[in-house]
Amino acid sequence: MLRVHFTSEDLARVRVAPGPDFLWEISNSVQTLQRRDGARVFGEWRRWARPRLSESCRLLSPLLPPRGYSPDFLTPTCGESGTLRAAVDTLVRTPRRRLRADLAQLAAVRELPRWTGSLAGGDSDVLRLLGRAVHTYHREALEPFWHRIHADVDADRIIRLHDLLDGGTDGLLAGLGPQFRWRPPVLEAAYPVEQELWLGGRGIVLQPSFFCWPTPITLADAELAPVLVYPIGHSADWAARSANDRSGTAGSGSLGPLLGQTRAAVLRAVRTGCSTVELARLLDVTHPAISQHVNVLRAAGLVTTVRKGGRSFHVATAQGRALLRSAERA
Repeated sequence: MLRVHFTSEDLARVRVAPGPDFLWEISNSVQTLQRRDGARVFGEWRRWARPRLSESCRLLSPLLPPRGYSPDFLTPTCGESGTLRAAVDTLVRTPRRRLRADLAQLAAVRELPRWTGSLAGGDSDVLRLLGRAVHTYHREALEPFWHRIHADVDADRIIRLHDLLDGGTDGLLAGLGPQFRWRPPVLEAAYPVEQELWLGGRGIVLQPSFFCWPTPITLADAELAPVLVYPIGHSADWAARSANDRSGTAGSGSLGPLLGQTRAAVLRAVRTGCSTVELARLLDVTHPAISQHVNVLRAAGLVTTVRKGGRSFHVATAQGRALLRSAERA
């Protein structure tokens, strides 16, 4: 069990991260790739990714075991830069003291390859190799799916916004999912070990993560900037649909059926998120008709759908919002 202790100051400093974090998605996906559970959600992606990974990517798995402790330095706080290059630059500049402490903690629970001794000593060549491995892994395993990852994280963020608008910070924390229990002033989360995190007025960043599985994650060192990484919802066929997108079956031809006032109105309505029930009421259209329109928009990559509490919640993707902006400028 993880227990996060809030003060009144912390409740005013809760925020949801602005998008997927490159290094958290990389770290979580390396761990998920080594697991066998969660096959319904990740099985297709595992079968696709494993044979495509380069030799250099094997540097990551010893540092990121499928269960238990993994080093904090692999997921540094990188500010709002939003680029993989900036994140990796932060990683390779990790102070020697942090490298040594984190790797000693990892070595206490599992045997590490010999090269990690040089990494613990801050060897610049090994750090650069690690940085290149992170870039390569992202390009080979995640980049083809990044639009899907970003869309589903965006959808989760909008759900959190609605929770915040409806119930304030209490509603936001209470709505994080079945793995959480909000008992003010403590947020309890399913966790493989007992851990207490006292925020002490620092606030906390809630980081939705596509590959976080199966429980939430936080940093081991409570002195670091507090972050709580939590799993988001997925559609079961996300990997297969993304593969189809890469092969071109969701190309320009898929946009043909979008012509029409009702679908344009649906796309505008889901810019900030809307449930099927809300769309039907807003547009005065039947539920089956709304579902049909949303299916076409989703097939074109303009809308993503997440489910919460028995409701389908639809959100425009980055491509959908770009199309709306283009239409508004015309």
